[in-house]
Amino acid sequence: MEPQRGPLPRDFATRDLATVDLDALLALYRHLHTGDDPVPDTIGSIWDSIVRDPSQIYLGAFVGDLLVSACNATVVPNLTRGGRPYAIIENVVTDAAYRRRGIGSSLMRELLTRCWARRCYKVMLLSATLRADAHDFYLALGFDNTAKQAFVAKPTT
Repeated sequence: MEPQRGPLPRDFATRDLATVDLDALLALYRHLHTGDDPVPDTIGSIWDSIVRDPSQIYLGAFVGDLLVSACNATVVPNLTRGGRPYAIIENVVTDAAYRRRGIGSSLMRELLTRCWARRCYKVMLLSATLRADAHDFYLALGFDNTAKQAFVAKPTT
């Protein structure tokens, strides 16, 4: 079934994610990776350390009390560019039932605003090569897919 399209819901709000949002965030991540690795027993302590880390920005978009979209950025200290940091965005996801309403775009704009407020000289993200819809989404937000070449290494074992 095609997701509904339309304007931002009236009861839409964005905010920093908090310790209490872990279960909702993990449920939302099922829309991102349907076949993800099992959640480790230590997930609560991992999340607690993320929430306390000032270099981490985890934002959520809510419709009422329901978390429907999330993204995060890590702000990385840097010795070049006048000591200005850079940021890396990961885990951009919107519940399929809430896509194409401007929720993800609003959330990403807020995330970029937070990165610029921290004086980041650039913000980067990676997207799977075959996800043309996601690429169009990022291009519409002002990301440049020709400025850099990405390389990814993964463990061999």
